[in-house]
Amino acid sequence: MDSGIKERLDAFIERKGLRRTGQRDKIARAVFSKDEHFTAEELFDRVRRTDPDISRATVYRTLGLLVEADLLREIDLGDNQTTYDPNFLDKPSHNHLVCIDCGKVLEFEDAHIDLLNDCVTRRLGFKPLRQTLKIEANCEQLRKNGRCPNLIAARLSGKRLRKKR
Repeated sequence: MDSGIKERLDAFIERKGLRRTGQRDKIARAVFSKDEHFTAEELFDRVRRTDPDISRATVYRTLGLLVEADLLREIDLGDNQTTYDPNFLDKPSHNHLVCIDCGKVLEFEDAHIDLLNDCVTRRLGFKPLRQTLKIEANCEQLRKNGRCPNLIAARLSGKRLRKKR
């Protein structure tokens, strides 16, 4: 875990009058060990591999704490689940492109979108604080070839897939 994140978390815990715990530290390390989006259940499964004593409730409480500390962001990728994004601190205005077939998520940044958001919010009398943009699309593999290796890999790995509308 990045030292800046650890310092911000420790300061937040102290301000809230909470105590540092080993389980909370393990969960925070697991959250920030990868740049991947995850659900609470995926994090719970990952953490339980290293410490089977960590409860689901502790994982959920720690996630809430990390969101409240503004270290982690809850995002909606359209799959009726809360997904967490651990890397918005490094890239605060990144956006998401989501394949509606295989669930693959790509992050992207675009200065034109940032400029447009800034212009629109200022014109309407607001000051932009953060933005999110989610584009749902079909991946090119499926469109061109009729099959998507990401979809096959997702099904084989047991990855959660989007519900068809």
